[in-house]
Amino acid sequence: MTPSAVQDMTRGKWLALAAALLGWMFDGLEMGLFPQVARPLLMDLLGTTDDKAIGRWIGVATASFLVGAATGGVLFGWLGDRLGRVRAMTLSVATYAIFSGLCGVAAQAWQVAVLRFVSALGMGGEWALGVALVMEIWPNRSRSFLAGLIGAAANVGYMLVGFLALGLGAFQASVPAWLAMLGIGETWVAALTAHSSWRLLMLLGAVPALLTFFIQWFVPESERWRHEQKRGMTSNWAARDLLGVGVGAVCAMIMIYLWTIEDLTLPVRIEGPLLGLNLHIRVDLALPVRIAGSLLSLIGVTLGYLYPAWRYLQRSARTGLQQNPAWPFTLKRMLLGACLSGVALLGTWASMQWAPSWADQLAGTAYPSAKAYTQISMSAGAIVGTLLAAQLGDWLGRRAAYSLLCLSSLAAALAFFRLNHEFGAWFLTTAFLAGGLTASFYGWLPLYLPELFHTGVRATGQGFSFNFGRIIAAIGALQTANLMALFGGSYPKACSVMSLIYVVGLLLIWLAPETRGRPLPE
Repeated sequence: MTPSAVQDMTRGKWLALAAALLGWMFDGLEMGLFPQVARPLLMDLLGTTDDKAIGRWIGVATASFLVGAATGGVLFGWLGDRLGRVRAMTLSVATYAIFSGLCGVAAQAWQVAVLRFVSALGMGGEWALGVALVMEIWPNRSRSFLAGLIGAAANVGYMLVGFLALGLGAFQASVPAWLAMLGIGETWVAALTAHSSWRLLMLLGAVPALLTFFIQWFVPESERWRHEQKRGMTSNWAARDLLGVGVGAVCAMIMIYLWTIEDLTLPVRIEGPLLGLNLHIRVDLALPVRIAGSLLSLIGVTLGYLYPAWRYLQRSARTGLQQNPAWPFTLKRMLLGACLSGVALLGTWASMQWAPSWADQLAGTAYPSAKAYTQISMSAGAIVGTLLAAQLGDWLGRRAAYSLLCLSSLAAALAFFRLNHEFGAWFLTTAFLAGGLTASFYGWLPLYLPELFHTGVRATGQGFSFNFGRIIAAIGALQTANLMALFGGSYPKACSVMSLIYVVGLLLIWLAPETRGRPLPE
């Protein structure tokens, strides 16, 4: 290889890493925006301060986001395996940037839920594509270091939201004048700065669109993917198979609907002229209908999201070019990866993600920046946690590291929710620890998931594995809201119950293969 070729390869590696890190950082920015503005946003759009109504819509918007991310992980993973990592990554970043920014002009709560669903399509895809691209371009010995950076970058973006909120709060009085200087009309200035400037913060979510130009023009494509393309393997992905993804998304939305609709009763009329009866009875079908409907929908989601990969593997086997394990082997690994990711995501979204809202409730008007400081503290802990978790996977092995993360996350989450009764220094300290430990899985997952799949199905496989866990987390996020209603609006009780999911992870990880020291499957 000539010196210039080596130089180009080196430059390409760093450009790919820079683009992916920026993408993950903005992923974290998008994820952090809604928890920061959720209460003022919904107070504005719903016209109420009722905690029950606000909590219900936070659950709906969060679940919509998670379902969108799960769908996007499969959809854009398919595009990445079919069209290439870089082209699909460009489309995914543009999707989440544009539609996240559009949330800033929403007029109804349901519009926010829909826009967050669409923006999450791109976000779920970007995670899978960025991980596949970086892990394939960089050498095997760098995987743990890269995985830590991946998790840390997302949390830098999450922390950035807290600083943005603090900055807007500090200069709130000057913001209207600055906007007026930009030529924005008085009506829009008033709308953008009302209710803690939530619209302005959401509009800032469109900034990552600039990253698409960087990706498109400067980042090289994965040579491993190009090799698959030359072998003719990428042509085995068929667009018609995406119908399964659509069916899966519909089933996921049905689950959300079942757990958010309030009236699930059946009117029964009994008339008996001989007995003189004329009764009108309403039979409560809520719990059995929700459970049965959710189980059926979950089956539909699983089959729908797996369908494109299953069809690809079948076609590859028929062409005679496929030398990798048979399709049942790959699909089993996708399901196992989804369960491992689901534990981590459920622990985050159904438990720790509610911490900023709880801080706001505890602080009241005494500390108007409580949410921002909580988010910054949790993110700082998460940056440290993700970097250490990836290295822990190399030191102890993948399975032992995951087990340790489950134990420590359970202890930290319970300590955070059970030992805090007011907002202050102790609250922020425990938020740092709990945020760091529960988020540490996001350094372990990008290390482990790429090691489960061969190149031809890697983006789709890990996209399904990581993002399907969001479906599980979506159901959990809705249960947190239901538990809060059961516990009289108590964040600590509801979130403590949801954090017990880490016990499941302790058992599940020992069904997974140990991959430490092995190269990425070809």
